[in-house]
Amino acid sequence: MSTAENEFTITEMSASLINYEPREAIGLITLNDPPANTYSYEMMQQLDAAILEARIDESVQVIVLTGSGEKFFCAGANIQMLSDVTPEFKYYFCLHANETLGRLEQTPKLVIAAVNGHCVGGGLEVAMAADMRVARRGAGKMGLPEVTLGVLPGTGGTQRLTRIVGKSKAIELMATGELFDFEKGETLGLVNRIVDATDGADFMKQVMDYARQFTTPNKASRAVGRIKRAVQTGAEIPFESALALERELQQQLFQSEDAKAGLDAYVNKRKAEFKGR
Repeated sequence: MSTAENEFTITEMSASLINYEPREAIGLITLNDPPANTYSYEMMQQLDAAILEARIDESVQVIVLTGSGEKFFCAGANIQMLSDVTPEFKYYFCLHANETLGRLEQTPKLVIAAVNGHCVGGGLEVAMAADMRVARRGAGKMGLPEVTLGVLPGTGGTQRLTRIVGKSKAIELMATGELFDFEKGETLGLVNRIVDATDGADFMKQVMDYARQFTTPNKASRAVGRIKRAVQTGAEIPFESALALERELQQQLFQSEDAKAGLDAYVNKRKAEFKGR
């Protein structure tokens, strides 16, 4: 389905809390509620719609997720909203947020979080649902300080942080509520790379250039997406079941045009030109 065929158009989304813009093979999703890009139920609904649109758009091979402005990627959930609603609403709000980030995590396309500013609380929970995180040097802090509010990270934070940094370190970071710079995040494995940039525009240009290496003709984007799917899903199921999943995904790729092109290029000692098919 093309973007033009989808009734929930980019134009409608660009005037709201989420901007979605396909740029060649990259679907750029921007959290757009400055200054801190805190998320509400309405923003999560729109983020959910943007994820589904990027997922189904066959022209999109990689998804980049970022925040508007230069100070915040995302400061987490809107605290004023949470203080005004009932406990039952809070529960369903967290449930929907978990479902939304799960869809992002399970979409068989590479997702890169472009961390352009502070990435704390629920903002880090959103970023951890991406496959990789690229941060702008000196642009902010990251961490899960929910304990200072008397609650825990409730949008997947306790589980995803544990899977990234290990149980003991995850408990320490969440129990202290420590905020730390991106360099420490890189040491912990939370940040894949740190980019030196003159401003926000330069940062995003570098992130988009980085993302393009995973698109055609440079890479077989279907293979990249299924590597992601094998890891994200396989890590959560028994080893033998994960191997079965790996075999099924490999069989899908063996039937693709790109696999035939890649194998032929290797045999004939030339560079493969992938088409994403």
